[in-house]
Amino acid sequence: MTQIVILAAGMGSRLGRSLPKPLTELADGRTIMQQQFDNIRFAFGSNAQVTIVVGYKLEHIIEAFPEASFVYNEQYDQTNTSKSLMRALQASAPGGVLWMNGDVVFDPMALERAAALVAREQSFVSVNTAKVSDEEVKYTTTAEGYIKELSKAVVGGHGEAVGINYVSRDDKATLLRQLKRVGDQDYFERGIELAIEEDGLRFEPVDISDLYAVEIDFAEDLERANLFV
Repeated sequence: MTQIVILAAGMGSRLGRSLPKPLTELADGRTIMQQQFDNIRFAFGSNAQVTIVVGYKLEHIIEAFPEASFVYNEQYDQTNTSKSLMRALQASAPGGVLWMNGDVVFDPMALERAAALVAREQSFVSVNTAKVSDEEVKYTTTAEGYIKELSKAVVGGHGEAVGINYVSRDDKATLLRQLKRVGDQDYFERGIELAIEEDGLRFEPVDISDLYAVEIDFAEDLERANLFV
C-alpha cells in the first residue's frame, strides 16, 4: 500500500479566495485537490492511502474528501510546510511516504514516473529543469547526481522543485528528526537539505520538465494551469 500525503493546511491568502486553496475550481470543473486525487488513482489505483494535512477551514476539505484520512496542524497560521509534513510523518504507518503540496496542478504521468522510484524505495524530489525562477525552490546536485542544495536561496540552480516528493522507509526517521529541528517558518525542503548535508541521505531528482506542473499561488498561475486541464 502506497502512503500519500497532501499538504493542505495553509491559508493560501495570495490567491485571495475564501475557501482553502486546494478547493479552487479548475476550468474542467474539478478542484485542484480532485485533480490530485484522480492523478493518484491513475498511478497507484485504489491501493493508495491518502492522508490530508488540514488546518485553515478544514471542515470544507473534510467534507469534500471523506474517503481520506486527516492530520490536523493546529498551528497552521503560525507554521509552514515543514511542520505539516512533520505531523504527517509522525502519524504515518511504517514504510515510505509520497507527499505533495495541495496547490499543485500536474500531469498524471508525473506520478506514474514517480511510482518506479517508490517501488525501489528511492527517496526523490520531482524537478523541472526548464525554468529557474528566483521565488521558487531551486536545487543543485552532487557529482553522483543526487540532490545537494534545495531552497529558494540556491544560486545557479539546475531547476525548480515542483512539490511532489518521496521519502523511503529507511530515510523517514532521519527526515522526521530534521523536520522537528527546523524553524516554524521553514519549508519542508529545509529538512531534506539538512538530512542530506548532515546525515548523508540521498534524494534523487526526478525530471518531469516534459510534463506540466503548476503551483497555484496567484491568479495567473491558475490561468496557466487551466490551459493544461
